[in-house]
Amino acid sequence: MQHPLRRFKAELFKALSHPGRIKMLEALRAGEKTVGELQALLDDEPGSASQHLALLRAKHIVVGRKEGNNIFYSVRDPLLFRILDAAREIFSNELVDSQEMLSYVQEEEEAVGAGRSGAAEGP
Repeated sequence: MQHPLRRFKAELFKALSHPGRIKMLEALRAGEKTVGELQALLDDEPGSASQHLALLRAKHIVVGRKEGNNIFYSVRDPLLFRILDAAREIFSNELVDSQEMLSYVQEEEEAVGAGRSGAAEGP
């Protein structure tokens, strides 16, 4: 039997696994938005925002509030933004590590290149 908390976490991360849904959630950080506003953020097919919202609603990540002909969506639990912030920090750390590795490679290439040019001149 699967552990309920682990299953919940897996389902949460599965729901967050699409760049379009992440983009929508990041937009909702500023406050609620309509389907039309969220659709305008995506470069996907016209119905994609509705499909993403349906999944996010099913996973209890977003909630809708009807006002007139519009439904306004918001993030159900603002703690979700901590997850997105943590992912950004991890990404930033990865970039720093990659930049450091690239610097080492460039230094090594320069040293090898300097050794070649010095060897080519000879006595």
